[in-house]
Amino acid sequence: MSQHKNLDSHNSRLQSYYKFHSLIYDRTRWLFLFGRKSLVHFLPISNKDHFNMLEVSCGTGHNLYNFANYFSNVKIKGIDVSKDMIKKCQSKIHLFKDRIELINDTYSDSSFQKKESFDVILFSYTLTMTGFQNKIMLIQALRDLKPGGIILVVDFHKTNYKFFEMHMKNNHVDMYGQIVPILEQHYGTLSLDIEKAYYNLWSYFTFVGIKPYKLK
Repeated sequence: MSQHKNLDSHNSRLQSYYKFHSLIYDRTRWLFLFGRKSLVHFLPISNKDHFNMLEVSCGTGHNLYNFANYFSNVKIKGIDVSKDMIKKCQSKIHLFKDRIELINDTYSDSSFQKKESFDVILFSYTLTMTGFQNKIMLIQALRDLKPGGIILVVDFHKTNYKFFEMHMKNNHVDMYGQIVPILEQHYGTLSLDIEKAYYNLWSYFTFVGIKPYKLK
């Protein structure tokens, strides 16, 4: 099977998964998607500065709302493959619709005609759900970030318990510490915080990186 067919199959599974989960997402995800509330404070940017931001897999708009509310001059694009999540997101970010644009599509090299167009790109609990695509997406973010632009990532890290790893795998999440090394390979590290959740049942991380002015 070609990589293109694999991608289509993976995205189809995610759309099917979120058709139901979009209905319960905001009522349940606070139980385990830790670190999202404090993301606005990780950016080395004043809340009055003007900048352009992209959130990949913006979901129901939790982060879009928080960033638009905190940064009064930010312009944001949110992209998500799930039309059901985008529909939920539209109602949540209504107050900031003049500064937030939503795109129902897969994040790929054809998503934006103009490259190097964003000052910040955010991935929030996205990369561990994208399987083989995670490295492709992070390299794509290098193209879409301006030189010196910031990548901000919060996500699951790893677990020492096989039963929990399998449980998360059944929910399309891979958590064996695979994301941080890819980030450190392609971006300059400004900060990396790894925290424990539920008495070390799993760990999650927050990474702030910078796009090198001269790529390798």
